[in-house]
Amino acid sequence: MNQNVMVTGAGKAVGLGFNLVLRYLESGDTVVATIRKPCPELEDLKKQYGEKLIILTMDIGNTPSVEQAAAELSEKLDHLDLLINNAVTVSPDCDKGFFDANLDYIARTVDVAAVGPMRVIKAFYPLLKKSEITGLIMNISSEAGSISKCYRTNMIDYGMAKAALNMATMNLVNTFKDDHSINIFCIHPGWIRTDGREDNPAPLSSYEAAGILQELFEKKRNDFIGHRFITNENEDYPF
Repeated sequence: MNQNVMVTGAGKAVGLGFNLVLRYLESGDTVVATIRKPCPELEDLKKQYGEKLIILTMDIGNTPSVEQAAAELSEKLDHLDLLINNAVTVSPDCDKGFFDANLDYIARTVDVAAVGPMRVIKAFYPLLKKSEITGLIMNISSEAGSISKCYRTNMIDYGMAKAALNMATMNLVNTFKDDHSINIFCIHPGWIRTDGREDNPAPLSSYEAAGILQELFEKKRNDFIGHRFITNENEDYPF
């Protein structure tokens, strides 16, 4: 069965979002790719896949932008089956430790990477509710968002944002608990070469990681009792 799939943060050709878009297109699905600025590689996919690919411009850090994108998509599709919240940002000081980082950068990262997916879910929820199967929301988190497993002294903004995204996911698990037409998880997608460099020590390319996630998402679609923070290997990860 072909699906209507939406992937946020798809504007970087070597990134996970773009490769999730590619994987689902290759599977015959209709895919909505959201971007903040033009992506030539997505335009090339559009030429290849035509109406199967819908490109939406949307800033998840801006509520009116998200609401406008949802209204625009509602004129093109009557439902969504899968929403993948992949878009993220980090500050210029992400690699710096506490004493060197500009802490004023943190709020913007949290707003985009944690509040942003909430904006998207809220705006596109009506389309997910119209799915004939379980409408699935997958929030791309990170092991860096685990409070109990934290070991870093840097990546403060990123780690705080992913921890906040995990909390947001659990809040929505509670919100949707009596509604089995919607399911939601947060997931650590693995260590990925999202910069596209072959000398990057991460074991997975973005395309490989996207394929693993694509299979996993379908396994989890109707799992309403499992742990909500999982890895790409379908293992429970501690919050």
